[in-house]
Amino acid sequence: MTTLDQPAASAAAEKGRSAGRGGSRRPRRRRDTALFWFVIPGLVVLLLFHYIPLLGNVIAFQDYQPYIGILHSPWSGLKNFDVLFNGDEQFVHALVNTLELTLIQVVFVFPAPILLALALNSLVSERVRKWIQNVLYLPHFLSWVVVVALFQQMLGNTGVLNLFLQAHDMGTWNIIGSPELFKSLLTSQVIWRDTGWGTILFLAALSRVDSDLYEAAAMDGASRLRQTWHVTLPALRGLVVLLLILRLGDALSVGFEQILLQQDGVGLDNSEVLDTYIYNHGLVAGDWGVSAAVGLVKGLVGVALVLGANKFAHFFGEEGVYRK
Repeated sequence: MTTLDQPAASAAAEKGRSAGRGGSRRPRRRRDTALFWFVIPGLVVLLLFHYIPLLGNVIAFQDYQPYIGILHSPWSGLKNFDVLFNGDEQFVHALVNTLELTLIQVVFVFPAPILLALALNSLVSERVRKWIQNVLYLPHFLSWVVVVALFQQMLGNTGVLNLFLQAHDMGTWNIIGSPELFKSLLTSQVIWRDTGWGTILFLAALSRVDSDLYEAAAMDGASRLRQTWHVTLPALRGLVVLLLILRLGDALSVGFEQILLQQDGVGLDNSEVLDTYIYNHGLVAGDWGVSAAVGLVKGLVGVALVLGANKFAHFFGEEGVYRK
């Protein structure tokens, strides 16, 4: 082939590749049409119940009155944000309680599924492991109304524990109505209800670890503890980082329904968090603009925490929620 023929040949080859790519796209589109139709209802629900309601945050800048609506409510600028800037006492109490509960749950609740998954993974019998998993999953399917009622029946003033103590002349132990024990009570309820369910992701990650790695570590003389440290935990590192970043996104949300059901017994000073503050000032007291302002700032802080933590994870070589 002459030098003059080479450009023509290259152009013909490129045209053929383009035609091939175009021809392969059409069957692929026909094949994926059914999948697109399945996705559409989910996108509609996401749009209607997650994205369009974001427009309602405009009432954070209004003196909103429900009977005249958003379009006719007067604008108030940043007046509703005064509770954040001027340090409203109730808001400060709610913020402090929220941060304390967040710290407690990150320290005690977040590692609980990891430790439980490691314990379950060490079981030799597959049948025993599945039976224990099924038992541990059950509390997750109970509503918080049922969970709170169970704890009251067990630990309340007239609960099983105090009846037992009274029967043996040992006095009573006030747990449910104790302000000092309220945060510990909330934490124990979350651990009891959600730890078993939280092991699903970690057990799935552990099932992908190559057994040859454990055999090689054992041949090198590594104990079970060393195998866990050098083989098991590195396999969970990416998942732990991802879940921790997502947990930071909900750092200012610490169980609205669970706390609301038990607020009357311990008082607002000890139990008020940002979510219940928004509820009590918005739906109960009718101060819609302030509640919307606090909710808007809470959401923006959550987004900032996720983005910042994800950037921090990238700095240490982890993928995080999304790649660079």
